Amino acid sequence: MRLSIIALSLAAASLNFAALNVQARQNNESTTHTVDTAQTESQRLADFFANNFKQRLHRSPQFQSYLGYKWDYDKWNNISETFIEQSSELAKKQLNTLNSFDESQLSSAEKISLALNKVSLERQLANDEFRHHTYIMDQFSAYHTMVPSFLINVHRVTNTEDALAYISRLQRVKTLFLQVIDQLRIRQKMGVFPPKWSYDQMLQASKNVITGAPFDSSDSASSIWQDFQDKVSKLEITDSERKTLLNDAKNALLTSVKPAYKALISELEVQRELTPEGDGVWRLPDGDKWYENRLAWFTTTNLTADEVHNIGLQNVERIHQDMRSIMKKVKFDGSLNEFFEFMRSDKQFYYANTDEGRDAYLLEAKALIDTMRDKLPEYFSLIPQAEMVVKRVEPFREKSAGKAFYQSPAKDGSRPGIYYANLYDMNDMPTYQMEALAYHEGIPGHHMQRAIAQELEGIPEFQKYSSFTAYTEGWGLYTEELAKDMGFYQDPYSDFGRLAMELWRACRLVVDTGIHSKKWSREQAINYLIENTPNPKNDSVKAIERYIAMPGQATAYMIGKLKIMELRAWSQAELGEQFDIRGFHGQVLKDGPVPLNILEQKVKAWVADVQRSANKAG
Repeated sequence: MRLSIIALSLAAASLNFAALNVQARQNNESTTHTVDTAQTESQRLADFFANNFKQRLHRSPQFQSYLGYKWDYDKWNNISETFIEQSSELAKKQLNTLNSFDESQLSSAEKISLALNKVSLERQLANDEFRHHTYIMDQFSAYHTMVPSFLINVHRVTNTEDALAYISRLQRVKTLFLQVIDQLRIRQKMGVFPPKWSYDQMLQASKNVITGAPFDSSDSASSIWQDFQDKVSKLEITDSERKTLLNDAKNALLTSVKPAYKALISELEVQRELTPEGDGVWRLPDGDKWYENRLAWFTTTNLTADEVHNIGLQNVERIHQDMRSIMKKVKFDGSLNEFFEFMRSDKQFYYANTDEGRDAYLLEAKALIDTMRDKLPEYFSLIPQAEMVVKRVEPFREKSAGKAFYQSPAKDGSRPGIYYANLYDMNDMPTYQMEALAYHEGIPGHHMQRAIAQELEGIPEFQKYSSFTAYTEGWGLYTEELAKDMGFYQDPYSDFGRLAMELWRACRLVVDTGIHSKKWSREQAINYLIENTPNPKNDSVKAIERYIAMPGQATAYMIGKLKIMELRAWSQAELGEQFDIRGFHGQVLKDGPVPLNILEQKVKAWVADVQRSANKAG
């Protein structure tokens, strides 16, 4: 059965949306003086949001680049202690200012924005207490792979100035990595280290970045050098200008990038020998409090580790039962674990582990996205304008990167949304999971939610980029099941793949809390996934290593999905024939990312509005 979480205590700030709607209807009865006051307070709030977002942008050159701006196109983010402390003080001042607004003079939408900004700042300050508990480096995604990935995928080169900015960023890698090393040493003094095995992966990935020309005498170019050459080759400039740019970039790679990576590698080698035994954050100072913070951050609830663990166990059992139904459909004779082994090993479910097999996978993934795109208007009133493409994870990071992930489009349309598939080992990418994976990472999953949020009009800019993982990843997981309602997964094996991916997220609740709260070892957690899911062993290994690097993050998916499914079922029960799936999805998406309690209040207010409208019409 589905575990209800409708009554769970939620951590974010509360709003009474039904009351807000009543107040909005009463605004027409306000005096002229009250209207003028409301406009003044509304404008003050709008100016506050705009100024703060602009300040945030100016303090983050990389965020600027992600959004398509080129104000500080030659710089990296500042991660020094001084800068971080300044950010904390700014957050405190902003929160004090927010508390000064007279909410009685604001519209319903403005109250939502104010509440979201408050809770975002409160979460930031709560995190600041534990900022040195976050691993500044881990094997999953950190500065050693961020630099080449950012330059290749985000830094566009459309003219000479862009190329010069690229070179400047190469020259500044040394400064950036000195800050990374400073942060590593702060954590070293505190006793905060990732597990020992993760250092080997970080070291190998770092060495990969500085392998190839011009870093050594090999014939093949390194990833960064190849990227810069490719981008400069497309510029309409003279041969002399092109030669100068290439020489300057090569010099920056040799005098800044290479020594920066060498220094980082040396530091990682030192810390590898200092890290304590064990895998979970329980091994760190105040690790229990840190994990409590992480669960609250990622789930936007007050769920304890034990509660999350039990929700996982109950949903694992539910999904196992659904899988047994699939076994009957395909007439498999054997136990569930034997069926898992069949799905892991039978060649019919895997493309060849060759370039041809990888190309075929990408081609089919694109076809799935295209087919889904045609069905969207039947289920959604909001459709993103931004394009989306499917790409293979780049070779320099594919060994340690996740199975699949999504990168948002640039706000100005210069870069599409990207669904990345990790095709390092095709044995980790079964065809029966292709549909669910494409729907989750692409359409109607992350691309729908993130691109729509970015394109929304009438809400403050900060609201479009708020971070509430239970909402974002809960939506991605929700859309995997939504696709079944839309008529997809006609092949029972693909439907099994959908269940397998939901099972994966249920198991995450068990293993994440197992590792970080119940002191499970890496091997114990890996074995749990192998015994309870059909995923290949290497898939399980990489997943557990990710959960160890990012405590709590993996719990957001299932908690968020359960809440969205529960709210949809409740809305259908309340509205009956008046329920409109397009309207429901519009309510979920129209304000950008929100904590789960605010999502619940939004949906309840929508249901009340539909009921009032129906009563008036009747």
